[in-house]
Amino acid sequence: MLPNYYQFYCPVKILSGQLAVSNIPFEMNLLGCKRAMVVTDKGVVKAGLIDIVKSAFADSDVKIGRIFNEVPQDSSDRIANRIAKMFKTERCDCFIAVGGGSALDSAKGANIVLSADSGNILDFQGADKITSDLHPLIAIPTTAGTGSEVTKVAVIYNETTETKMSFVSDKLYPNLAVIDPRMTLTMPPMITAATGMDALTHAVEAYICLQKNPIDDIFAKTAIDLIRRHLVHATEDGKNMEARMAMANAALYAGIAFSNSMVGMVHALAHALGGVCHVPHGVANAVLLPWCLQYNIPKVPEYIAELSGLLGGAGAYLKPVEQAEETVLLIRNLLKKLNSVSGIPQKLRDAKVEKDQLSEAAQVAINDGALIYNPREVSYEDALGVYQTAF
Repeated sequence: MLPNYYQFYCPVKILSGQLAVSNIPFEMNLLGCKRAMVVTDKGVVKAGLIDIVKSAFADSDVKIGRIFNEVPQDSSDRIANRIAKMFKTERCDCFIAVGGGSALDSAKGANIVLSADSGNILDFQGADKITSDLHPLIAIPTTAGTGSEVTKVAVIYNETTETKMSFVSDKLYPNLAVIDPRMTLTMPPMITAATGMDALTHAVEAYICLQKNPIDDIFAKTAIDLIRRHLVHATEDGKNMEARMAMANAALYAGIAFSNSMVGMVHALAHALGGVCHVPHGVANAVLLPWCLQYNIPKVPEYIAELSGLLGGAGAYLKPVEQAEETVLLIRNLLKKLNSVSGIPQKLRDAKVEKDQLSEAAQVAINDGALIYNPREVSYEDALGVYQTAF
């Protein structure tokens, strides 16, 4: 059934395929840029992925002005401020973000700082508070999970309050997303599994949340199907180019979906675990997804049921609630398989969460903006109950 009203917007140009990175200098010229600042982390540099980017600039009239390789696991306000200062000092005119969600969000955060007269990123926390045009941003994901290369969202860790802040604006969409399977070949099994479950969470929540729409449904369902068919293979054999390409595109499709439909309870609880317990975002999503879906079944059983076939289920003649339960079971089975080949946690205790941290995390979670879009209201007691069940 079509909604009475919906919106869809994705202004990002997408280059997807073998050697896609090689086209970056040409695309920089189209954007009117000559001197790029690369934002990445030491792991990406050590894996040799920055060398692939640098090789694209050989014999080019555009240059890399500076490489910042100190992005931490969680992008922070302090890091965003440092990058912005270097960007100005080096007279750069665009960003090239190379890495996972933290690198991409760090570049977005620095871009926000550069647009602010106050130079304080905290002035722009929330939705649609950015009014100035930002510098061009080229996003090259090296994981297949966050979808940040096609989203209008940046998640920045506030080092003072020890909470994750969300920034949402159409200004934050990258100008260009470059999907090159070579950039994901070095991901170890655990990160492959975690980022893949992150992408699955994006797609599932986009499909069941209050702001879902028929265009995003197509992207979400395509992403779920690709993840079901290729995530385990990519985790088992990191050099499987077909699986890597499929997962990179699945993350992209899921990112497009949730950037419009938004996310819900899983992300609210995962953000809180990241801020309070420093659990990696993909791991938190992986553990919480089946439990949060179970919580939402009473409100939207038909939407959750519709996903079972995409996940390999055969219960087409079951009642919606029964088929929704099958969806949850299939996701649990997927996580169990990924645990066996990568060691990804299935319970919060296995992710080094302490039981006495759950109360604080639940208090943080109920103030997370993602809950606005969840189909079922979530109280402090509800959030704590899901944490305890997942513990």
